[in-house]
Amino acid sequence: MEEQKLKKINQQKNKHTDDLIDHYWGSINYVSGLIKASEIKAGLILSFYGILLNFTYNYLEMVLAEASNKPFLYVLLAAWFLCTATSIYFSVRCFMPKIEAKYEKNVFFFGDVISKFGNVKEFAKTFHAISCDEDQLFDQLGQQIYIISKIAAYKFSCVNKALRFLAIGLLLLLVIMGSYMLVSI
Repeated sequence: MEEQKLKKINQQKNKHTDDLIDHYWGSINYVSGLIKASEIKAGLILSFYGILLNFTYNYLEMVLAEASNKPFLYVLLAAWFLCTATSIYFSVRCFMPKIEAKYEKNVFFFGDVISKFGNVKEFAKTFHAISCDEDQLFDQLGQQIYIISKIAAYKFSCVNKALRFLAIGLLLLLVIMGSYMLVSI
């Protein structure tokens, strides 16, 4: 009877551990998905700029000819150019690898796997030992979640800045087009 109770308790403990592992890996996958989403958004912003800059290039000569008589159009064009360049800069920064290296070595971080755990056999032994020790395993997984969350926050910050400058640039572009039309009448 005691043996059955102990077996049932161990099964419940193993089930809880399995649930925790799923929870940790689910969190890692969720945050990794956020990183991908931020990069997709940055890519869409850059694609939009490709279309927008092609369109503006076709009309730039006419606007510059009119701007030679109206210096405020030059100021608006310069402001638009700065907003556009800043937005593109933040979009590109989103794609730049952001590796956090100032933390403890972690068996789930690819950079540490190849540089801080020796050769392939030494890494395999360390990985197995950590995987068998629940406390170390959850500590390593938790650290990895924190680090990739920090990376995701940085990338989304870049996307938000890119979108803000895109909006300001579009507003300026509308003002430039409106001014151009008023001046050319």
